[in-house]
Amino acid sequence: MTASHSGFCALLRAWRDRLSPADAGLPAMPGRRAPGLRREELAQLAGLSVDYVLRLEQSRAKNPSPQVVGALARALQLSRAERDQLYRSAGLLPPQDGTVSTHVPPGIQRLAARLGDVPIGVFTAGWTLVWWNAMWSALHSDPSVLPTAERNLARALFGSGAVHGSMFAVQAERGQDAFAASIVADLKDAVSRYPADAELDRLVRELRAMSDDFAHHWATQTAAAQHTTDRKTIHHPEVGDILLDCDILLVPGADLRMVTYTAAAGTSDAGKLDLLRVTADRTADALP
Repeated sequence: MTASHSGFCALLRAWRDRLSPADAGLPAMPGRRAPGLRREELAQLAGLSVDYVLRLEQSRAKNPSPQVVGALARALQLSRAERDQLYRSAGLLPPQDGTVSTHVPPGIQRLAARLGDVPIGVFTAGWTLVWWNAMWSALHSDPSVLPTAERNLARALFGSGAVHGSMFAVQAERGQDAFAASIVADLKDAVSRYPADAELDRLVRELRAMSDDFAHHWATQTAAAQHTTDRKTIHHPEVGDILLDCDILLVPGADLRMVTYTAAAGTSDAGKLDLLRVTADRTADALP
């Protein structure tokens, strides 16, 4: 396909101006001259540099990758039709049916944004992280510093890349082996439903080659075990060990998993979450 750089730039600016910071889960800042997002805010939400977003809007950066366009579409809370329009304006084919969707519906993003006090991460069927809030970054470390392809839970568990050592250590109450097995089972289920997805196939082949544990689970796991509430201990460098309830909420019609962490009110762990909330607020306040 042929890119229309002026069209891509115009869409990017128009949709950035359209999105309310509140709907994106950003705090209201005094002295805003426009109702939409600032470039710095879009860059933060998409996990891109501010300079790169500026160059995209000024048509000085051409031929953005599918991963970049997908991240921008999610950050701008585009509908499927708008997402496809953005892909085409960048000279790319939109994501095809039969592959793992990375699209997060705007309603899901608005819902998650309004739950800003809770660490939330949204994952694809292949356990790739495609959306997170500031509390997630405060709890687990900032995913935006990782390459897009590395933001995958299976890679964090079994791989040897950047993500493997980036997240703070997490211990599942029902056992790490059972948790790992459930992730592999989910991937096996995803492969059966998305056999044409090249990225998912590459992920599985790489993990089978590099991890004996993954290969063992892949060979022995026959069906995805139903996810239930688990309690996770996060070994956090700032607040120490924090024990939280971890719930996985499925998004009907979108094949997404929304992972949330909560603590009972009045507990020491809830107090530690409050401390992390201060960190998250400081990060938001540090935006230019």
